[in-house]
Amino acid sequence: MSKNWIDQPKQIREGEELNTTALQEYLKTHLPQYQGDLEVHQFPGGASNLTYLLKLGDSELVLRRPPFGPKIKSAHDMSREYRIFSNLIDYYPKVPTPLLFCEDESIIGREFYIMERLKGVILRSTMPKEMYPAPDLMRGIGASLINTLVELHAVDYKAAGLGELGRPEGYNERQVRGWTKRYYNSQTDDVKEMVAVSEWLTKNLLPESGASLIHNDYKYDNVILDEKDWTKIIGILDWEMATIGDPLMDLGTSLCYWTNPNDPDWVQQLSLSPTTIPGNPSREEVANLYAAASGRDISNIVFYYVFGLFKIAVVVQQIYKRYKTGHSTNPKFASMNHAVKGLSVMAHQAIQKNKIENLF
Repeated sequence: MSKNWIDQPKQIREGEELNTTALQEYLKTHLPQYQGDLEVHQFPGGASNLTYLLKLGDSELVLRRPPFGPKIKSAHDMSREYRIFSNLIDYYPKVPTPLLFCEDESIIGREFYIMERLKGVILRSTMPKEMYPAPDLMRGIGASLINTLVELHAVDYKAAGLGELGRPEGYNERQVRGWTKRYYNSQTDDVKEMVAVSEWLTKNLLPESGASLIHNDYKYDNVILDEKDWTKIIGILDWEMATIGDPLMDLGTSLCYWTNPNDPDWVQQLSLSPTTIPGNPSREEVANLYAAASGRDISNIVFYYVFGLFKIAVVVQQIYKRYKTGHSTNPKFASMNHAVKGLSVMAHQAIQKNKIENLF
């Protein structure tokens, strides 16, 4: 691992450029401590909110803004994400330092916030094979990923001033109902498994197992690893769906990204996360490791796993509809309808077999 694998931005995607002139003038006034000509690049990850690297002399900052296209009520709330960082920074060290929130949409077309850049390594499903960690290292990274999720769920969110971030009572019912509604509002194709899974979740709804600060999109490419020791997580990214809710629903979302090496090829082609690299625990092992570290009862893990698959399928469906209606030109979104089908088939199989592994 002698090569520098620190996560780097790429060229800005066509149609997602920023007004650098207006942005630089704004930064001169509101962040005058950062000097130099503004240089902007775009990080490749993320299919929802957009992330850019801002270089000002020797300083590097990160800007987050909503996607281009029509505004969606209650979605892509930059002020909410900025508030989470601002409140959490003194209580949980694995978040970037927030610097500035801008609600003036005349600067770059939408509201945005700026934070300090956390430099480190990010494991993505598309990373080159020479970047793959050795099995022992991968095992350590996997254990760190799970332990960090347990740490996050143990944060005293009330002490951090985040008690009003969500309503933990009735959270599970609202989630099932809400994501079902979102699916039908964004539906483009007839996917019978999506219908069957949504009906099963409604009929088999579980009460909340507890209340925690939950991330709702926790996976390898949303954590930053220490460049000198990849088993140490130095930051968690992409908090746009964070709230107060059932921690096992958060675990279910993480599990739905976890592809096993013995899953069918078409499942592995979804490229949800680099979990098939040797050394990774299996889905069942992830759940058991989480239970051992947290002390939580995972006897109903199938429900949480199925919900996670369904929710991510809906997110993907929303992105696909945005592409199909011309509100996004990102070519990687063009085949996301196949991912919706695949995720729902996985969920349906988990229901039929009442387990989260060996589904085919």
